[in-house]
Amino acid sequence: MPHSPEEKKRVLGRVRRIRGQCEALERALEDGADCGPVMQQIAAIRGAINGLMSDVMETHIREQFGGPMSGAKRAASVAEMVSLVRSYLK
Repeated sequence: MPHSPEEKKRVLGRVRRIRGQCEALERALEDGADCGPVMQQIAAIRGAINGLMSDVMETHIREQFGGPMSGAKRAASVAEMVSLVRSYLK
């Protein structure tokens, strides 16, 4: 999770843009828009979500592995990261 005020502001901005995209998709569906533009909007939302996940994951990796740690803590951190990456790739 982003902890600095700048990172938090950036991530929240992305979330708000994604929310706006989802609201636009909802309006398009309610208005009976053609499938092409609807699928394009869905793809844009998916890309935005993937970008958000990538940024948050990168921040987490830097925080987890940026400092010194013991072998046991490193192993636990690696196991946690493997779990996160697997869930992200599903």
